[in-house]
Amino acid sequence: MTITYEWRGDFDNAAVNALHAAGFDHRTSDVDWLARVQRHSLGWVCARHDGDLVGFVNVAWDGGVHAFILDTVVAASHRRSGIGAGLVAEAARQARTAKCAWLHVDFEDDLQPFYFDACGFKPTTAGLLAL
Repeated sequence: MTITYEWRGDFDNAAVNALHAAGFDHRTSDVDWLARVQRHSLGWVCARHDGDLVGFVNVAWDGGVHAFILDTVVAASHRRSGIGAGLVAEAARQARTAKCAWLHVDFEDDLQPFYFDACGFKPTTAGLLAL
């Protein structure tokens, strides 16, 4: 199986909405992902298999040295094959190229093995304020 990764790749909003809904277990919405990432993100990575979108990650940033991984998602049919780690690795490469010094991520406890072991993130002390 050949997977391609594309930084700031073109995508169809419907495809990202469907991928996001399946990955995060919610109804499919009508988010204009392209407008959102073009306005607020350093970039994003699309993973494709035979032209189909099978993975996506958004890389938000502060306009300086901090980048943030958001919405990492892989199609159920392609999980546990390294695509998620590939998405994050490409996001990290591109954030480094953009002169970011830090790549942040937050996640639920069950994703610790993915982010710590597969992607190389280190645990830190952080704070969170629910709004």
